Amino acid sequence: MELLRLIFNICWFVMGGLLMGLAWWLAGILCFISIIGIPFGRSCFVIGQLAFWPFGQESINRRYLQKYDDIGTGGFGLLGNIVWFIFAGFWLALGHLLHAVACFVTIIGIPFGLQHLKLAMLTLSPIGQTIRSKTV
Repeated sequence: MELLRLIFNICWFVMGGLLMGLAWWLAGILCFISIIGIPFGRSCFVIGQLAFWPFGQESINRRYLQKYDDIGTGGFGLLGNIVWFIFAGFWLALGHLLHAVACFVTIIGIPFGLQHLKLAMLTLSPIGQTIRSKTV
């Protein structure tokens, strides 16, 4: 199973993962320009790593993982997600959606399109989410 994930991740990286991962990192650098944007920038780098190698990883709400609320899963997290969506989330989600449509053109690209859709959903509200490896 690990070999299959590696093969899919390498193909993913070549067919759009590199571009979208770099887009996430660019968004992270832009967020680090202001002090207020530093938490958003940190999230951009974490999700950028997911955008480089998405197979075998998933995003999960920290509230369900840790069994308690923190600043990102409460009201401030909701406010942060709204600000994020307005300034960066929409554009990154649009990039993932365009890549997904391009991947869905062929049958072999369907798994890659599904990963782009997974990342597009994460892009809409990343605050309060964390990335973990899937267990088999």
